[in-house]
Amino acid sequence: MKSLASTIASIWRLSIPYFRSDDRWPGRTLLAAVIIIELSLVGLQVVLNLWYNRFYNTLQDHNWNGFVGAILFFCGLAAVYIVLAVYQLYLNQWLQIRWRRWLTQTYLRQWLDSANHYRMQLLGDAADNPDQRIADDLAMFVDYTISISTRFLNSVTSLISFAVILWALSAAAPLKLFGISLSIPGYLVWAAFIYAVIGTALTHLIGWRLVPLNFQRQRVEADFRFNLVRTRENSEQVAALRGESAEREGHLNRFGAVVSNWMALMWKQKQLNFFTQSYSQAAVIFPYLMASPAYFSGLMQLGGLMQTASAFGSVQTALSYFVNAYQDLASYCAVIDRLSGFEGAIDAARAAALASPSIEVVPREGAPSIAIEGLDVRLPNGKPLVEIDRIALHRGESVLIRGPSGAGKSTLFRALTGIWPFHAGRVTLPLDAKIMLVPQRPYFPVASLAAAVVYPGKAGMLDDKRIADAITAVGLLRLVDRIHSEEHWNRVLSLGEQQRLAIARALLHEPDYLFLDEATASLDEPAEAKLYELLHTRLPGTTIISIGHRSTLAAFHHRQVELVPHKTVYRLEEAALAAAE
Repeated sequence: MKSLASTIASIWRLSIPYFRSDDRWPGRTLLAAVIIIELSLVGLQVVLNLWYNRFYNTLQDHNWNGFVGAILFFCGLAAVYIVLAVYQLYLNQWLQIRWRRWLTQTYLRQWLDSANHYRMQLLGDAADNPDQRIADDLAMFVDYTISISTRFLNSVTSLISFAVILWALSAAAPLKLFGISLSIPGYLVWAAFIYAVIGTALTHLIGWRLVPLNFQRQRVEADFRFNLVRTRENSEQVAALRGESAEREGHLNRFGAVVSNWMALMWKQKQLNFFTQSYSQAAVIFPYLMASPAYFSGLMQLGGLMQTASAFGSVQTALSYFVNAYQDLASYCAVIDRLSGFEGAIDAARAAALASPSIEVVPREGAPSIAIEGLDVRLPNGKPLVEIDRIALHRGESVLIRGPSGAGKSTLFRALTGIWPFHAGRVTLPLDAKIMLVPQRPYFPVASLAAAVVYPGKAGMLDDKRIADAITAVGLLRLVDRIHSEEHWNRVLSLGEQQRLAIARALLHEPDYLFLDEATASLDEPAEAKLYELLHTRLPGTTIISIGHRSTLAAFHHRQVELVPHKTVYRLEEAALAAAE
């Protein structure tokens, strides 16, 4: 019961925000329409149940006129049922896509908010494969929520409606066994109830393992798909290293987990299906067994027997909701657990950015430069990396940061640009300052070259002439004719060409502070020199802060600072700064 209450609370927490959102009135209207149609369909089933009595009695009495009237009435009933059933599906699908659209927008906003996605990875990301949770789990959540809840509503209303009919039929035709009349009020209702309770208990006993198995299935499937994509994205390096055999072995091992999970699901579903199919087949004859004594004793006509069987079947089906929907409920619970875990990971990443102590990046009006005070950069596990007592990065100057590999230079850049919150310190920067970080491996979206080079700006924000000029200036003249071609540029271009294109992006965006994290390391020294000269010429007011190991880089920077080991951390000591200045 505690687990059930927790699951219901999770469903409420995941569902209710949409019906309070900006799209609440269309959502509420569609939901109300779906519910009204569902109740109407139950009402039609009640009318059809009453029709059974009339129809089979006309057959028993050889009443031709009554038979024709019953057939015509059924045709009208069927026409109404068809219209309602079609529109129920149509409105259901309309509600699904609106709800899913809102959930997708909301989860994407939360996931991609202020580097949350990056912090989730740094914290270990308890929510594996966010892409799958947004693309697949949200769709399944909406589908299951609507279908399971409407089926539950159908079961409740059918139970109430047909239990009343069945109770009345029990009174009209009391139970008679071996010539003895047994006075049990509503015995047909109680028989259906006992039958369903036994079935429900046995179903749960057999199938409870389906919930964790379905959860695991989503995980191993996503892991397998994700690693296939990684191989495709890095196919050049795999081919260069002759890594096909290792990749194939890794993929087969991950697919082995898929197969193992699938076999466990097959075994458990086979056990559950044996029971549920047996239960369903027994349910066909069970109402006749219960009502047959009254029929054969003459207390009930054929129409009454058929009506009783129909009403009994409806009550038994309603009470057996848990049995019939168990596999869907198991999948639904797995989806809820995955989305709850995803929300928890988002909240944890957001909390990490706000936790105290943390590295604060504070925009301040009138600040003349980036000022760093008492900076203590650490790994998420608390291991110290870099300490800086005080340093200022002035407008228009260029600073080269040097230090041994593993000293934490790239992590320092992440802290200065506001995406690394661990551990403490303050970075003050001018209000509305434009900051750009160019890593050694730049990222380009799958889009036209023009859209890729102006990213994260919107396509069309700059005219083609200006984009072509920047691409030409960085030595990629051959790409000018392809600025409207849509490609996967991280795969089409070499790493050196990608680094040139990243410098073109910096020229177009004209940042106030440009952080270059070995951003030209894949180019030869003459090409690197031309790009630095280009940056100084085109962006004279930009502060350039570089990480690099080549001695030739010193010629393009006004200052050099060095991370030096000090006990368990690397520090920018005052003496080193003074010497560099």
